[in-house]
Amino acid sequence: MLSSKMQNALNAHINAELWSAYLYLSMSLDASAKGYKGLANWFMIQFREEQDHAQLFMDYVLARGGQVALAPIAEVPTQWESPVAMFRDTLAHEQKVTELINGLCRTADEEKDYATANKLVWFVNEQVEEEDNVRSILDQIKMVEGNNMGLYMIDKELGARVYSAPTAAQ
Repeated sequence: MLSSKMQNALNAHINAELWSAYLYLSMSLDASAKGYKGLANWFMIQFREEQDHAQLFMDYVLARGGQVALAPIAEVPTQWESPVAMFRDTLAHEQKVTELINGLCRTADEEKDYATANKLVWFVNEQVEEEDNVRSILDQIKMVEGNNMGLYMIDKELGARVYSAPTAAQ
């Protein structure tokens, strides 16, 4: 059984994951409107991943006998000035999500909730991967800033990304 403190923290995080999904959907739509089909694809996959993360947390709360309490999702930005701006915001956002996951780890530790602590290990590792991936893309886009052919090639590469749903083990 989850403590009320842990359940509340997990519910707040479910909202954060859904907000993340909404943010990435907005970025995908903005990229698509500006002709960056590859970036739009990359952000659409991020949108789906964040929905999956929220679902993993919801399933976990229910499996532990808790109650999922969905809250309204706050507004997200709808336009970015450039691909660099999109990925700068993405990196800052993923760093914030890392802080949120770390906060959940602290709460699980305080509550001596070893099952939740164990569940969070996958998310801790996922955030390391997310930050590294976004930082790499941002670095590449900054290298070709002002070079349309370079940006075209990166956009094309990001368009090749395919969605991979998390496995049941997570």
